[in-house]
Formats: sequence, structure tokens, C-alpha cells
Amino acid sequence: MQNQRTILWVIFSMSLLFLWDAWQRDQGRQSILAGFLGGQQQAPASTGGAAGQTDKAAKVDNSVPTVGSASVPAGSAAVPADSKTASRATVRLANDVLKLDIDPIGGQVVRAELEKFRDTEDKVGNSNVVLMTDRPGHIYLAQSGLIGPQGASYPTHRTPFVIETGNHVLADGSNEVTLTMTADSGGAKLVRRYTLKRGSYLLEMKTDVTNDSAEPIQPSLYLQLTRDDTAPPGESQFYSTYTGPVVFSDKDKFQKVDFADIEKGKATHTKNANDGWVGIIQHYFVSAWVVGGDSAREFFTRKVDKGVFSVGMLLPLKSISPGATESVATQLYVGPQDQKVLAQVAPGLDLTVDYGFLTVIAKPLFWLMEFLHGLVLNWGWTIVLLTLIVKLAFFPLQAASYRSMAKMKLVTPKLTALRERYGNDRVKLNQAMMELYKTEKINPLGGCLPVVVQIPVFISLYWVLLASVEMRDAPWIGWIKDLAAPDPFYILPLLMAGSMIIQTRLNPTPPDPLQAKMMLWMPLIFSVMFFFFPAGLVLYWVVNNLFSIAQQWVITRRIEGKPVFGKA
Repeated sequence: MQNQRTILWVIFSMSLLFLWDAWQRDQGRQSILAGFLGGQQQAPASTGGAAGQTDKAAKVDNSVPTVGSASVPAGSAAVPADSKTASRATVRLANDVLKLDIDPIGGQVVRAELEKFRDTEDKVGNSNVVLMTDRPGHIYLAQSGLIGPQGASYPTHRTPFVIETGNHVLADGSNEVTLTMTADSGGAKLVRRYTLKRGSYLLEMKTDVTNDSAEPIQPSLYLQLTRDDTAPPGESQFYSTYTGPVVFSDKDKFQKVDFADIEKGKATHTKNANDGWVGIIQHYFVSAWVVGGDSAREFFTRKVDKGVFSVGMLLPLKSISPGATESVATQLYVGPQDQKVLAQVAPGLDLTVDYGFLTVIAKPLFWLMEFLHGLVLNWGWTIVLLTLIVKLAFFPLQAASYRSMAKMKLVTPKLTALRERYGNDRVKLNQAMMELYKTEKINPLGGCLPVVVQIPVFISLYWVLLASVEMRDAPWIGWIKDLAAPDPFYILPLLMAGSMIIQTRLNPTPPDPLQAKMMLWMPLIFSVMFFFFPAGLVLYWVVNNLFSIAQQWVITRRIEGKPVFGKA
């Protein structure tokens, strides 16, 4: 029985590690233990050089969704043989926060640069984050077009568009900039207007479809995001976040669709609804096609090429009489996972800040963190205040735990004496220990149960700090210039290791020498991982540990009858 506390502490610590590892694997990410076991990140599919990559990109450009009965065969669209060459001359559409490169072939968004977010992987220059791209080794595109019954050849994302000339970069004193493009194919004239407003990551797209034929037509508008399955740069071996497609509807809510499930043909998500959106998320950023109003839509996911996948929506249009025009308003969000902004764009879009099954706890913690930031205007001090508030909220439970541990520390010499007296007679030893606990009024599990109650809150707080884009490139003090990046001088991880060792010293020493050594080494082993964690997370644990040490020291002194400050 004298070893129960040590055993429970070890089980608790290892359970946290394996729970964390299981969470990574459940999200379709690499196991955090893979780094110790020799695992490697999956390399992006390669065809052997730039020429092969260009061929891969060409195949992606020629992918038109095949969904339900509204599909077109691979060669139905009339695309000139040199269309891919012409598509390299992109058109820049930009405001003060977002730069988009539009391909005249299909009007695809082939590059999206976020002006307000620095590329933290660029250690030399000062380049911005490029979220969407069409380059060798990485494909991430936003595409749209029309499809119809077999044999129809309406304008798709591989049809050449005529783009109006002029400057499409937001000018000083202007509040918005518009780009208009036109394509005509299969008796359908498609006019598309892209609009960017100042300070917005939301690309508004208005699509006008005019029937230029002699017969009624009823095409469907598709909106899709196409991306390869490579992890975003900067992913750590020790922690990982979800990257991949998501589908939302009011009925089935937020659904993640792993690339691996699409590859295997096992993807499960909402197929039809009258609301909702589709998107692709990665750490801190999201792109999403949004359609307002109550209108029928069909959701789809599909494999486009080796390692390349699409997620999208199909919107059936009304029958268009000869000479008539049908208009559809849609939006494309390309930007950071700012929960306030996302909630205003579409219902459920703020859920792309993925807290998993603990969202019900994590959301209030994030709201509290935002409130505190409004007071101190520094995310590092916000983390410090948030940690202290959470610790104070759990003070009664913590105090009960520390009192139990302090009492256990007082009776440790008696437990050691019992162990020496009864030797290997486990039955008599356990009986004597139970009698001692009863006499001293000690619950041997009293120090563990309060900790178990707090686990969901601390895991939620971990995900809040890991998923919040506000931490990215946010400084704290001195050497900490980015709370989302590891401490460059490892000062916080070393403080973390030191605080864990102090906590171990304050706990009851296990009678077994082997267990005592294990208790000494385990903080050091666990601290190694924190050398690679974001500084914001390590700051949280350091403050948490320091405050816990202060609580435990005060309570232990009182239990031992010693003065807390000064002489008795």
C-alpha cells in the first residue's frame, strides 16, 4: 500500500502521454512517439523532378468533380492544347491583407498570400505566409465552374477566361477592388466577379450564368478546394494538429474527413443538405467555400491524383430559358482561424479552431483569455493570468490533495519502519499500513482524486493555447518573440524541468529506492519534450508548477506545524 501513490502517479503521467499520443493518431496525424521509434513524416508524392510535378499539376487542373448524375467525362471541356502554358500568366487581386493570384484558365485561385502573417519558417528573409499555391511539391487551389449532363461542355476551372484589363490591387482611399472574367462554352456564358474589401480575408464571388443556346439549360455550380496531403511546414514530432478537409451542415455539424479515408474510399460525411460549407484546415489557417441562404447543395470529397484530394459543394441551378440569366452569390474565406471573424462569416465556421471533444470546456477558456488580453494587451501575460485564475478556481481541490500528500510525507518514516518489520510478508504489511492510515486519518488516494477531476480542464487549456492563432508570432518578454515557436534559448524548458524536480522533492519519498529513483528521473524525461513545445505552452506549465509549488509548500508547513513565514 505504501507504493500506491507512486504507482498512481506513474500511471497518471503515462496515461497523459498515451492519451495525448492517441489523440494525435485519432486526428490522422503521426504518433508523437514516432520520433523516438524512428518514424518519419510521409514524404510528398514525387514523380522525379520539376517536369513530373508540372504534369501532376496539369492533372489536378483538369479535374472536374464527378458527383451524382451531374458529371462530365474527362475530355468533354474544350480546352486548347496550350492552355497550361497560357495559365502561367496569373492576375493579381489584392487588398491590404490578402494577395490572390488568379489563373485565367478557369479563374482558379492558385496562390494566396497573407500580408499580416509572417512565415516563421523563413529564418533569413521576412516573407509572408503563402497558404494556397501551385508549385512543385505542394498544391492547394480554390476552383469553381459549371457541370451538367453527359455531353455538356459548360465553363469549368480548366476553361480559358477573358479577364478585364486594369489594376486589381486595392488603391489608397478605396474600400474594395473587383476582378471580372468571362467564359463561353456549351451554350452557357459565365461571368464571374471577384470582390475583395479592405481588411477582409473574404473573397466574394458573384456568378452570372446566361443561356446563349436555343434550348433551356440547367447546369450545376461546383465549388471545390484541391490540396495535396503533405503536412504544413513547421510540424513538430512531439505535437501535431489536424490538416485536411472539413464539412459542416446544421444537421450533422462539424465533420473532419481524413485524406487517408478519402484515399481508401471510406470517407463519411454529409452528402446533401440545405445549408453548410466545406473547407480545408491546417494549423492556424483555413480556407472555406461558403454559400448563404437555404438552398440545396451536395457535398463531395474525392481523390484527384496520387496524394491530391478535393472537397467541395455542388449547387443545382434553376432551369435557365434561352437568353435568361441566373445569378449565384458565394464566398471564399482564405485566412487565419480568428474565431470572431469566422463566426460572422458562416454558422459553425469558428469550429475550424478544433478543440475536439473538449470544446465545451475550451471555448469558455478562450473567451476568458480574450478578456484578459483586453486588459494586459500581451498574450504572454494573458497566459500567466489565465493559469493563475484556473489554479485559484481549483484551489480547494488542490489544497485537499496537498494536505493528503503532506500527511503522507509525515508518516513516511513509519511506513518505512513497517516495511523493515514485515519484510516480504505482504499480507501483514498491508494490514499494518491500513491500520496506520486509519489511525492517522489518511486517505492514500486523497492526493490523486482531486488531480483526476482537473484533467479535462488542463487538457482543454492545452488545446486552447496550441490552436489559437493569436499565439502565432506574439511576443512576451525579452527573448520570447513568438509564443507559438519553441524557446530559442530553452530557458523556459529548463525552468520547467527545475520546477518538476522541486515538486518531486515536496512529495512523499517512496520507501522503495528503485521507485524513488524513478520519481527523480521521470520529470527530466518528460521535460525533454518541452524543449520542442511552443513557448506559450511551456510558459503555462512553468507558471502552473511554480504556483503549485507555493501552494504545496505553504500547506505542508502548516501540516508539519512549522511557520509559513518567519519564526514561530
